[in-house]
Amino acid sequence: MPLPRTPSFRLDGRRALVTGAGRGIGLAAAAALAQTGAHVVLAARTAAEIQAAVEDIRAEGGSAEPLVLDVTDLRAVRAAIDERSPFDILVNNAGTNRPRPFLDVTEDDYDSITTLNQRAAFFVAQAVARRMAEAHIKGSIIHISSQMGHVGGQRRTVYCMTKHGIEGLTKAMAIDLAPFGIRVNSIGPTFIDTPLTRPFWNDKAFHDDVISRIKLGRLGTVEDLMGAVIFLASDAAALITGTALVVDGGWTAE
Repeated sequence: MPLPRTPSFRLDGRRALVTGAGRGIGLAAAAALAQTGAHVVLAARTAAEIQAAVEDIRAEGGSAEPLVLDVTDLRAVRAAIDERSPFDILVNNAGTNRPRPFLDVTEDDYDSITTLNQRAAFFVAQAVARRMAEAHIKGSIIHISSQMGHVGGQRRTVYCMTKHGIEGLTKAMAIDLAPFGIRVNSIGPTFIDTPLTRPFWNDKAFHDDVISRIKLGRLGTVEDLMGAVIFLASDAAALITGTALVVDGGWTAE
């Protein structure tokens, strides 16, 4: 009797869109997808960053192209997605934070964080999912959320609110899109050492507190997330939808 075969983690022949792909988690996700055989469209506002990333991917033999795009410009988002072939994979990564005590949060802080982290994420996913459904593509949508979508954190009221919202969106989208065979999941990283978070580590007390809460005793790296992206994008996760893969070193286990 033949043994069951492990589903493939390869993504050859699939098209992927990664937002916020110029640096940090987005760049790592794009690299992981390309290294696994996907053609990757790297979207970000900064042309120089994504062009350099595309050249690096191509230098390794991968397939990639840049897309200069402000994901908060919904008209531009819809146009960019509609004029391209539909995607098999979306890594909805673009996001921001402005750490500030609750009593000091300004309307501009609130609007800036929610516009990118929730409004843009929602409508990017909608535009991609519509094309998937029209083309009968059983795709994978991956929201880059946060461990802060599952707990609270000091100086992160608006950020936590948006990421808790992304977790709810993930579950509700998964239900609506399941009839089309489109899977929707989230990845919830702990504190990852990236250009966005690096200034935080200048505060030794904050750094030490973070390390004390991560049970494995270290900050995350972008490499820690690459396998999670590939897993959720691939056939290995064919029955997984509406769930959160929390890559947090044990932070939320307590």
